[in-house]
Formats: sequence, C-alpha cells, structure tokens
Amino acid sequence: MEKEREVVIVSTVRTPFGRYGGSLRDIDYYDLGAIPMKEVLKRVNLEPEVVDEVFWGVGDTSPCKDPYTPVAARQSLIKAGLLPTTPSISFDMACVSAMHAVKLAAMSIKLGEIDAAIAGGATSFSREPLILRGVRFTGFRIGNINLEDPLFELGYDDFNPVSVDTDNVAFEHGIDRLEQDEWALRSHVNYGNAWNAGKFKDEIMPLPIPQPKAEPKILDIDEQYRADSSLERLSKLQTVYGTRAITAGNAPGLNDGATAILVMSREKAQELGLEILATVVAQVSIAIDASRMPEGPAIAWQKVLKKADLTIDDMAVMEINEAFAAVPLVSIKLFAGDDKKKLKEIRDRTNINGSAIAIGHPNTASGARIVMNLMYELRRRGGGYALGGICGGLAQADATIIKVE
Repeated sequence: MEKEREVVIVSTVRTPFGRYGGSLRDIDYYDLGAIPMKEVLKRVNLEPEVVDEVFWGVGDTSPCKDPYTPVAARQSLIKAGLLPTTPSISFDMACVSAMHAVKLAAMSIKLGEIDAAIAGGATSFSREPLILRGVRFTGFRIGNINLEDPLFELGYDDFNPVSVDTDNVAFEHGIDRLEQDEWALRSHVNYGNAWNAGKFKDEIMPLPIPQPKAEPKILDIDEQYRADSSLERLSKLQTVYGTRAITAGNAPGLNDGATAILVMSREKAQELGLEILATVVAQVSIAIDASRMPEGPAIAWQKVLKKADLTIDDMAVMEINEAFAAVPLVSIKLFAGDDKKKLKEIRDRTNINGSAIAIGHPNTASGARIVMNLMYELRRRGGGYALGGICGGLAQADATIIKVE
C-alpha cells in the first residue's frame, strides 16, 4: 500500500486583528483577504503559480460589495496576484472555517489532487450592513421602516443566541461568573506577556493604515488587547441577553482580520527547497447538539488524539478558542473529568499566549491563527506536538494536531 502523503506548513501570516469600527474598518472585504494571500507567498519568495487551490473561510457575505454569491476567495486571490486559473472555494463553517480550510487543503494534498494550497479566511464585522427585509413585493409607499442589525443577539434566529446557550452549559458545569472573568483577565495578561516577549512578530504582518492629512499609521498589534484589564473592571460589566455570567468582557469582540497558511506535500516543499515549519499530524471535525457549543472542542480533542494515537500528555501546548471564556473552561473540565490534577495541568498549558478575548475573533479567520500561533510556540521551544481546537456554527468543532521537529 502506498504511504500516505505528509502535509507540511511552509509559510503563515495574518493581519493584526482590528476592533469593531477600528483601524481595519475601511478596508474592502476582498482587499482584506488579499493581504495575507499575497504576503504568505512573499515570505518564502514563491511565484503564484505554485498555488494549486485556495480554501477560504467566509462566514458572512453581506460585508462584500457583491453580497449575492460573491465568490470572495476568488475575488481576493485575483487581487492578491494569484493566477486567474487558480480554483478556490469560499465556504461557511462560522468560527471553525479557517481551521477547516487547512483540513480541506490537507485532504486534497493527501489524495494527490494538488500539491500546494493556501488556506485561511477573512472577516469584517465593521463592514456589516443593516438589512431591510420584506418590502420588495409589498408595494410599500409611505411610512416608517425597520432595519435589522445582524450583529444584535448574534447567533441564529431559529435558535437561542450563542451567548445564552453558552451560559446555560457553563452553569450546568458549575462554572460561574468569577471563574469566567478570571479566565478573561488571564487571556489579556498572557497576551501582554507574549507581545512584550516579541512572540507575535512571526505571525503578524505590520499593516499601514491610511490617515487623513497624515502619514499612514503602522498597526502591528491586535487592537482588542486591553493592557489595563482587571477583575474589578470586568466585574462591573453588565451581563448580556439575560444570561447569568456572559459579558462583553469575558467574550471576544466583533473583530476584523484575515489569515493565510501555505500548505504543501512534503515532497513539494523539498523540491522547492523550502524550510518545513511544521507537519500537520491529524485533523478532525465533529458536531453535537446545537445548544451545547462549549463542549465541542473537548470532544474534537478526544477524537483527534485517538486518531493520531497520542495523549494529552504528548502535547507541549494547546489552545481552545475563546469564543467565550466559558468555552475553554467547559471543554477542559469535560476533557479532564474528575481528575483535578489533570485539569490544572491542561489549563496551565492552554492558551498560554492568550486567545480570542485578548487577540480578537474575526470568526472565519481565527482557526488558522490558532494553528500558526501554536506552530511558532513549538518552534521557540525546540519542537514537539501542539493541539488546537475551535467551536462554532451551531456546535460544530474542529481540532488539529501539528508537530515541529
């Protein structure tokens, strides 16, 4: 039987993540995606023809100038200077999208369909329009109109807001407001320490932001980070949507940003003389009851570890995306079971550089950010295994294990 092709990472990059209404708000959606697509090739001095396909997370097409079937990945790749003959897929798995993009690319490489691909995604919450529904065929002539804000009670109209479901699941697991606020503060502290140590310089590309009547400002830090965060400040925030514990402080922001990872077969990377940054060891996707999103990463972790024939003790570092502080808290507790020692050990190795609460969460870009941050952390440590997990999309989740030699 022919040996399965190994999939490796040879280049990664992301934009800084902008706050809602922040520095990235005026960047066209297609241009936003094109920025890391172009840079991920530039970093390894490769020509566009190397890329066989693009896999791109696009959770919301309404910020696009062509909201109806915009083929956003295709428009971005053309703007990035990739060949117009490059196929692409723009798809929606909400927050899972960019990690799943890496998985789709890896699957195609393993099957021998392609040799190299760009995987990632882009989100622009700041460019989200208001929506007017139900007037096209009603003969409306006079009177008031009601505009709909898709970002209000963010979630799905036929289901609870995701914050409500998260709050209910956290309550079931005995995770209270204080514990969630403490984890949120930890995210900011860990991010600040990592930033001051220069850990994000490998993954973030400094971005010039045009200024009126002034030279461009260089953005090289994630705008969501709050150096002055404290438990006292977090405790004063009101809960949202009638929840017991969910606040704007222990949840991520509505952020803008884009990520890209260049993956190849090992043979292709060696043929091109490229440094192999990491190997993609195993990836899985799961889905559970739509109301139980915070438990998804734990179940995905269990499945991917079994697939790779590894244990949590083999993992040097881990990350579970902070869709809310409750998500890593619930998933780690579920994974560890009644073993309090194991619970502490896993927590200590998880989200060590912060996560979405401090970094920001442009949702269809975040999954690739997790992969690249874990990869660079392993490289700083001299190698090993890392495990990432992310939930989203009515309780779907992906998990990825990577290895650095």
